[in-house]
Amino acid sequence: MKIHLTSVFVDDQAKAEHFYTEILGFVKKHDVPVGETDRWLTVVSPDEPGVQLLLEPAAHPAVKPYRDALVKDGIPLAQFAVDDVRAEYERLRGLGVRFTQEPLDMDEVTFAVFDDTCGNLIQIATEPQ
Repeated sequence: MKIHLTSVFVDDQAKAEHFYTEILGFVKKHDVPVGETDRWLTVVSPDEPGVQLLLEPAAHPAVKPYRDALVKDGIPLAQFAVDDVRAEYERLRGLGVRFTQEPLDMDEVTFAVFDDTCGNLIQIATEPQ
């Protein structure tokens, strides 16, 4: 068994597409209209294009209280691996990304947390190889 697709709920798919591709550097894989306003919109890492991230509309009524509670408590919805958290932190800050947690070393793992502008906190982490 392996992970094929996971999702993050987003307030605005066009805004999310811009952030996840132009700022974070993911590549759009699927963009299929679903209904009148929504899309089946997935992105992948250019380095590992197998696992897809669905930028899913946050229309379901359970989404807002769930995400609001996570953000209020500072809990990231997802974690992305990066080679160097501190370098990625500087790159993303230079692009205007707002971090809620600066890089922090915890034993052998370094992580930081940012706001994805679409209603979620996302953690980036570097683990020892």
